[in-house]
Amino acid sequence: MIYEARSYRISRGKVPDFLDAFAEGYRTRSEHSQISAMLYTEIGPLNQVIHIWPYADMGERERIRGVAMKDPNWPPKVAHLQETMQSEIFTPLSFTPTMGSGELGPVFEWREYTMRPGGQAALVENWSSAIEKRVAMSPLVMAMVTECGALNKFVHIWGYESLEHRREVRSEAREKGIWPPANVSGGPDPILTQECKICFAADFSPVK
Repeated sequence: MIYEARSYRISRGKVPDFLDAFAEGYRTRSEHSQISAMLYTEIGPLNQVIHIWPYADMGERERIRGVAMKDPNWPPKVAHLQETMQSEIFTPLSFTPTMGSGELGPVFEWREYTMRPGGQAALVENWSSAIEKRVAMSPLVMAMVTECGALNKFVHIWGYESLEHRREVRSEAREKGIWPPANVSGGPDPILTQECKICFAADFSPVK
């Protein structure tokens, strides 16, 4: 399984227009394959939308995209609203083989880390030792690493009932020593840099 995350910066004040136009084009695009999530930012880099597409592999991605491009409604009529576009291919880590769906939010935290080169094995070891207790507190929507695009990038997406719920969960997890995970690997910290953004889901997103 791979996930393509397409991140667009939209002209100021035009995110609702983008989502409406995307939803219109997606009506027929979804007949070929469906998105896993459509998110838009509320805190962090503003005017950003992120749509995540699941594929079995790169071959399936190319085949489906080729068929979809023959649809007169696809791509959606949004080019005039876009300022930048970025596409990255991710593979899920072992403890999140498929992306969560359903009522997992409505607040989503997208955390994006740069890993030390060669640090993925240590990161997986550290997380595997702690993830069971952490996901009992709030749902992990996905944890994935880049295969194409900016390398050594680790993205994990968490769902919360509200910003206050996020604060409560994070405070409790830290106080109880549940999270962040300890560096059980014994080597250097596998994480070099950290960023986060708070997102909401579009009405047609499978994860809400």
